[in-house]
Amino acid sequence: MLIFVEQVSERLLYILDFAFKDRGINYRLTNDHFSFLEAEGPKFNYSERYVANVPQLVPASILFDEEIIIYGLDVKQFEQEACLAFNGIIDPLASMFYVLSRMEEYTATVFDDHDRYMARNSVLFKYNWLQKVMVDRWNAAIHNFLNRLGVLPEAFEPGKVNMLPTFDIDNAYAYKHKIGPRKWLATAKDFLQGNKNRLIERKLVRQNRGSDPYDSYDTIEAISKQGFEVKMFWLLGDYAKFDKNISFRNEAHRQLIKHMAQQIEIGIHPSYKSNSYDYLIHVEKERLESILDNPVKSSRQHFLKLKLPYTYESLILNSIEVDYTMGYAEEIGFRAGTARNFNWFDLSKNRKTELIVRPFAYMDGTLNEYLNYDPETAKEQIKLLYDEVASFGGDFIFLWHNETITNYGIWRGWKSVLTYTLSLHQSHE
Repeated sequence: MLIFVEQVSERLLYILDFAFKDRGINYRLTNDHFSFLEAEGPKFNYSERYVANVPQLVPASILFDEEIIIYGLDVKQFEQEACLAFNGIIDPLASMFYVLSRMEEYTATVFDDHDRYMARNSVLFKYNWLQKVMVDRWNAAIHNFLNRLGVLPEAFEPGKVNMLPTFDIDNAYAYKHKIGPRKWLATAKDFLQGNKNRLIERKLVRQNRGSDPYDSYDTIEAISKQGFEVKMFWLLGDYAKFDKNISFRNEAHRQLIKHMAQQIEIGIHPSYKSNSYDYLIHVEKERLESILDNPVKSSRQHFLKLKLPYTYESLILNSIEVDYTMGYAEEIGFRAGTARNFNWFDLSKNRKTELIVRPFAYMDGTLNEYLNYDPETAKEQIKLLYDEVASFGGDFIFLWHNETITNYGIWRGWKSVLTYTLSLHQSHE
């Protein structure tokens, strides 16, 4: 497929690769008007210049700008799909780039208490698109437009959906292996608060007469053995207000990590503090590598603390190749408008990077703690998200924690939600 453009840019190449090349459709660019006119075969015009009898998309300026600009945005229709218009120009390729690159996050000035960009400030939330894979929908609309006009031989094909259960290990155990002042302070707190159940639980676990309520590792292993591509992300930061895992020096903790790594890929879960002191990513990654005796290439930020471009720049500097943080804590859905893997485009340098972003669709805590869903409502919402991904292809990635799948405390009845999610893929195959 030959595409006529007035100029070639890094942004243009990036989004054309995502839209076409990554889906097995080869393309060539030319800015030579005469050779474009003379060329035989499938072609379309992505410029303001009119070419008779050739399908045309008039571009907005975003793919040719080199600065981060705040555009006037509204919504218009493209191929029966609601699409962004930039300063009045409807452009599905520019819409894909705007959302995929997370451009709006670079100019954000309001953040939550954890210094995170908030879902409600996003264009996807504003237009009620967050639970839709809008980037993939616009991609499909472009394919169907070109197919309808004879440029592409086939209409959009969604491809298969791949399910990835992922688990963050913020706190490996509720009671086991917590020693010294931490043990006694926690016991004193339960005593002062009159929490008799926790006092009894703590005593039984420490006497090996009861199971630790956060010990769900057999369940996670069983999911992996069913054939799912399970990922785990382990917090190994020093103890602090928001970083409360057992010490990485604890031998039982290290053996647990080694055991799980025998069949599941384990990535680093950079601590809350690492977002203020980015050298800690290196320190914590090195700790995990020393336990695994292997390089660590994947990560997900603790508390989903993602600040662009700084977080991803830090990950790249620390040789992280794949990140799983792209999602929101307070809302379910598709932060980057896609369920497909993509290379992060660094707008601060205006270039494509080698960092692969793997977005997730929902987190357990979002459903229960932020949105206050009951398990049955959660299942209904998960089904809608899964069906959306199945309609357009990609990875259905979701985030749980070891402590949320044992039906303990506020998570009573929630293991069934995880089981239900896994069953969606089995029924779809």
